[in-house]
Amino acid sequence: MRRLKARDERALGELYDTMAPWVLGLAFRILHDEDEAEEVVGEVFVQVWRHVDQHDARRGPLVPWILSIARNRSLDALRRRRRWWRKAERWEQAQEAEAAEPGPTAPHESSVPGWPLHREVHAALAALPEEQRRLVMLSYFDGLSHGEIARRTNQPLGTVKTRLRLAHQKLTEGLQHVKDWLE
Repeated sequence: MRRLKARDERALGELYDTMAPWVLGLAFRILHDEDEAEEVVGEVFVQVWRHVDQHDARRGPLVPWILSIARNRSLDALRRRRRWWRKAERWEQAQEAEAAEPGPTAPHESSVPGWPLHREVHAALAALPEEQRRLVMLSYFDGLSHGEIARRTNQPLGTVKTRLRLAHQKLTEGLQHVKDWLE
């Protein structure tokens, strides 16, 4: 952190070498598109470099901060893509197109490269009750808001929020053993 805040470019290179596979894996898991995921990686490290002075170690370690930036950038890209798809669909309907383009397919879990904690995270997710796991996936990987999840699953908003809160608590407990490693 000290070297990054002192604008040591070698420190950024070392951080990139260590974290880029994680960021790429997370971005790919959300976007299902390698090119977009690679763009997100670049955006994330530019943002880290420009705003490293804004990271407050008292609020959390560097790794989760970087991964949260990656998640947010990926969700932004996913939303842009969804807006583009909606516009394309309206245009196709106006042109009376025969078929809409299929959406991206979900990759196999093993396509998340370089994530040392991959198995622990997936084991913690697998340990959740099915309904909680489904809501976590909709929230985290599909980027849906609580309200969007409630509409999609036909559940009351309070139920969605409660189940997500319980899932978060269980994931925190289930991944407690890796917390020291992330710091």
